[in-house]
Amino acid sequence: MAEQPSLIKSVIKKGIIGIIVGAILVGTARALAFPPVFQSVFFGYAMLGAAVFILLDAPSLKPIGGLKAIVALVAFYAVLSGVYIGGASFLPQYDPGDEKGKIEKLLKAKRAATEQGKAEELLTRTKALAERTDALMARLQAVGGAAVAEAPAGGDGAKPAGAPATGGDLVALGKEQWNLQECYNCHKLFGEGGKKRGPEMDNIGSLLKPEELKRKILDPQSWMAEGFEKEYEKKKMPDKYKELMEEKEVDALVAFLSTLKNTAVATPKPIKKK
Repeated sequence: MAEQPSLIKSVIKKGIIGIIVGAILVGTARALAFPPVFQSVFFGYAMLGAAVFILLDAPSLKPIGGLKAIVALVAFYAVLSGVYIGGASFLPQYDPGDEKGKIEKLLKAKRAATEQGKAEELLTRTKALAERTDALMARLQAVGGAAVAEAPAGGDGAKPAGAPATGGDLVALGKEQWNLQECYNCHKLFGEGGKKRGPEMDNIGSLLKPEELKRKILDPQSWMAEGFEKEYEKKKMPDKYKELMEEKEVDALVAFLSTLKNTAVATPKPIKKK
């Protein structure tokens, strides 16, 4: 029977193997951007495995029984439990309440920023409208009542209350909706925005009619962009604008999108699905 390798040789050999395996695990974890604490855990597992194989080569202990065996068993489990509990205390601890609080903070800040941005936009537009109204009233007072009676409504460029927006105004309002609804988060336009979740939009006006654009906004599953099959299946475009937007806002956005006819940009071909 061949002589078993000595314990010292086994410790050196298997210790080196454990270090090599641990280094490979750490390198892989670092390449995958794992946090340093997990890299340390992976290295620890490699060394723990090496220790197990070293123990397999260790000489057998003399058998013990009776009270000594019970004490040894209790001591073994006490040491093992202490090692596991002590080691676990260095690992990141997951507290559902703490994580929920973090998520709430992030969402609260985001909601506040969005609401604040829309409120500021509305205030700016209200202020501009008030300034135009004041200028109009001043002009009316200057020319006198007779001239007011002869002048057609909106003759100075201002539209009377309830009058429909002109084409230029509608397109401008549509561009505002593009920004307010944060369409640029998923779609690239004029070389800006987009995160590859949706197609570039510079030539969408040449590919879809206004009524088709409107249906796509209100029912994202009605059309699919060629090459974006995975995004379509995952329903990347949210089905929320029919609740978030008023009809006049949707019409304004459609008017803006209909003007996008830059054939130099390869906007993907829309495919009708419904």
